[in-house]
Amino acid sequence: MSIRRLPEHLVNRIAAGEVVERPASALKELVENALDAGATRISVRLAGGGIDLVEVIDDGIGMAPGDMALALERHATSKLPDELIEAVTTLGFRGEALPSIASVARMTLESRVRGSEGWQRIVDNGLLISEGPAGLPPGTRVRVEALFGRVPARRKFLRSARAEYAACMDVVRRLAMARPEIGFALEHDGRSALNVAPAADRPHRVAALTDRALIENSVAVDLERDGITLGGVAGLPTFNRGIADHQYLFVNGRPVKDRLLVGAVRGAYADVLARDRHAVVALFLDVPTDMVDVNVHPAKTEVRFRDPALVRGLIVSGLKRALGEAGHRSMQRPDDAALAAWTSEPMGAASLQPEIWGHGAASHSAVYDRRPSFTTPPPQGRAEPAYAPPPETITFPLGVARGQVAKTYIVAEAEDGLVIVDQHAAHERLVLERMRRGMAGGGIAAQALLLPEVVELDETACDRLDARIAELAEFGLDLERFGPRAMLVRSVPAMLGQGDVIGLVTDLADELAAYDDALSLKERLDHVAATMACHGSVRAGRVLSVAEMNALLREMEVTPHSGQCNHGRPTWVKLAHGDIEKLFGRK
Repeated sequence: MSIRRLPEHLVNRIAAGEVVERPASALKELVENALDAGATRISVRLAGGGIDLVEVIDDGIGMAPGDMALALERHATSKLPDELIEAVTTLGFRGEALPSIASVARMTLESRVRGSEGWQRIVDNGLLISEGPAGLPPGTRVRVEALFGRVPARRKFLRSARAEYAACMDVVRRLAMARPEIGFALEHDGRSALNVAPAADRPHRVAALTDRALIENSVAVDLERDGITLGGVAGLPTFNRGIADHQYLFVNGRPVKDRLLVGAVRGAYADVLARDRHAVVALFLDVPTDMVDVNVHPAKTEVRFRDPALVRGLIVSGLKRALGEAGHRSMQRPDDAALAAWTSEPMGAASLQPEIWGHGAASHSAVYDRRPSFTTPPPQGRAEPAYAPPPETITFPLGVARGQVAKTYIVAEAEDGLVIVDQHAAHERLVLERMRRGMAGGGIAAQALLLPEVVELDETACDRLDARIAELAEFGLDLERFGPRAMLVRSVPAMLGQGDVIGLVTDLADELAAYDDALSLKERLDHVAATMACHGSVRAGRVLSVAEMNALLREMEVTPHSGQCNHGRPTWVKLAHGDIEKLFGRK
């Protein structure tokens, strides 16, 4: 077959395949046009998930009739003043969005420049149907109906209206997050789904679009290095999600989905978050245009950095520093389901529900199947001699220890409420941070075992440990190969004491198997330290004295990351006075 030029309508449909994959793709292009036009308020209307209707209205600078005609031609744009494509600062410039969308839908384009009359052009699947005067406020209104209505091969690959609507909502949410100074509204099938006024700062806009509790459960990120600036908000490790859908990344104001950036977030949270949980973050990178290429993807949802290692290091450092400055902070409220488990019923019909703060609490009938009565023995408490008056609660953020529950949880009274601490989780984090300080100071002191311990493992596990003997020695763990299937332990980290040596070495072998190839040396060492800390921490079930409990609280208050254990779970929760009053019906 000889080479031939394709007809214009087919060229437009091919271009549409690049730019318009689904309603959300068309919506993204239209909203970005509105942003580039200087809009201060953008309204979006959808019907049928955007399949039946996508309408975007803005109060930007508008277009004159001649510009409207050019805007519907391919490769015509106002966003590229010269030929320096790599220096583009607008969200888009390809000049294909409007003609591509108009080639696979019915488009009504209306616009008005301030001080002039409005104009309208209607294009139906690439053909101009009509044009003429239109009445509308200054700005632009684009109405797209029946997307892919005459392209059944494309339309049948669209998902359900619900799924397409979710994709459209995600597009608007990300663009609204990138531009907090602009108001956004979204309506779907006649129902208001999103309405945010211009915000004074990024944290409040991010919280308004994700979870308002993020304001109280996040830290600010701010770091500059080699001309690159990183800002944004990072959720506390205890404020996490089961999926990574709440991670928002922006480069020069452009929402992107980049594996490098996602990997950097995961690396920054690796030692404070469980592996199956995901951080809530919104990060904004401002990068010189000569250090990033935004043209590697037709929809510009991906970018390429000239120095990826620099960018990744900046994100990891910025997040780690911000999380470190959070100190002992954790989520300020207990889980709502745990609060709901408390009941308030008349005397004689009350159902007591212990173990509310325990992990994996059993059902009500299994945990407690007796009713209180006058013959029930009174609760027993443990008292200690008071050599000095108890300290004032106002002095300490985590309060003063008042007792221990189930040999697992420390109960403390703070000025603003009741604090409950998981002693094992808290001490595990404290031990980890001590080990890190020891490593930074040149090594961790070792404690020789009275008799060396032989730990039997399979040969591959021994090989992994054997290859890391020098690194493990820096942690105070002295290992030696003892035949093909065993390791000899001569010393352990002094701060851990002589606990379960076999369990410690076995777990370390498992950690190295899971992460040896995937992580950098620094990240592998963090996992080693975390595993050791778990074995050296105060276990649940150990009775603590009041002095020991208060010592634990005081150390938590001055230790970075002490608000969450090494697996990302909270180490403490607080019942504010208002919460307690609600439990007793006082509010």
